[in-house]
Amino acid sequence: MSDPALCRDCFWSGPAPSPRRCPKCASPRLIVHAELERLTIAHMDCDAFYASVEKRDRPELRDLPVIVGGGKRGVVTTCCYIARINGVRSAMPMFKALKLCPQATVIKPDFTKYRAESRRIMAKLETLTPLIQPLSLDEAWIDLTGCERLHGGPAAWVLARLQAEIERETGLTVSVGLAANKFLAKIASDLDKPRGFSVIGGAEAKSFLATKPVSILPGVGPAFQKSLAIAGFQTVGDLARADARLLADRFGVYGLRLSQLAQGQDARAVDPDQERKSVSAETTFNDDLSAVADLEDQLWPLCEKVARHLRRDAIAGRAAVLKLRTTDFKIITRRRTLAVPTQTAKGLFAVARELLAPEAHGVPYRLIGIGATELVDALGPASDLFAGDEARALKSERAMDALREKFGADAVRSGRALKTSRQADEP
Repeated sequence: MSDPALCRDCFWSGPAPSPRRCPKCASPRLIVHAELERLTIAHMDCDAFYASVEKRDRPELRDLPVIVGGGKRGVVTTCCYIARINGVRSAMPMFKALKLCPQATVIKPDFTKYRAESRRIMAKLETLTPLIQPLSLDEAWIDLTGCERLHGGPAAWVLARLQAEIERETGLTVSVGLAANKFLAKIASDLDKPRGFSVIGGAEAKSFLATKPVSILPGVGPAFQKSLAIAGFQTVGDLARADARLLADRFGVYGLRLSQLAQGQDARAVDPDQERKSVSAETTFNDDLSAVADLEDQLWPLCEKVARHLRRDAIAGRAAVLKLRTTDFKIITRRRTLAVPTQTAKGLFAVARELLAPEAHGVPYRLIGIGATELVDALGPASDLFAGDEARALKSERAMDALREKFGADAVRSGRALKTSRQADEP
């Protein structure tokens, strides 16, 4: 018997036809898979999201390469598929991207606009099921288990209609991965971009993964990939064939996780209540900086930005993380747990400058960032959660928030922020 099939254009469903064209509308855009009607875990990913929003709003850019990102010393936030054909990739230094694609149109990110579009898309997902777990503005996991009767069809049918509805109503496209678990769904959503819909079933997972490089696994960056290669693990299949105890002995707890992923196994549930892990901000300098005073002047407004987000969302950070990027793009991070959770720029800055001091020894840096992590709820006025200097700083910074709310963002500024602003305005 033929595998079940679904047409992504007219939504016909039935046994897979031969030749592979929809018997109703003749479209070649069929999804065919043995487990198509049983799988319920999906990952939805907007296609080149920021660049696609800009192209939609500026039709003259439709057939041109577009890069969304900072100035010459910044990095690529995202880029359209035309730019990707030229080798441009997200997080690539802007100077390198423009060398690869000098004809590209570079657009400064407009996150207010992107967040608004994200809310429109996520709202559509929420009409399908409460089990939505966003990963970022442009991607989310979806669990449609048990929703077949509610929506009148299996998850694949519901997701194909959702994909078409998003494109029709927002002018933006998304790719969908449908699979046996979250790990496989995320891989599937990237297989056929843009406007893709790919399926990875549980039965084929291990064979599908076997020839893939270990870098396809979450948590395996360039450094870890090198360590795995030295240990003899080049492909996911190499890990799948290894004894789980051996991997655990060599790589600790994550060794067991690698063993499970290599088998295509992932028991994580789609969790709509998963807590945000951190709040952070960073900036790339126009010119490399090495002096501690200059680095601190760049650090302070970032601390203010992170602290405002913490207060706005009624959360506090129990730890601070400093990030630096050298001129050769090496990333340095330093972390410290705080004695008292913080919601203030003053509290973050005090720790950040202590973390910065040992690193500011004449080495030039091109980027600095600060983050608050180990987040906890901080509802209501300052209480036992905050004490001493933090409580006093919180009272002061909340008063500044109120003034800005009433009179505008520039109504009140700290002395250090004014100093930094004056330096930025100097020729």
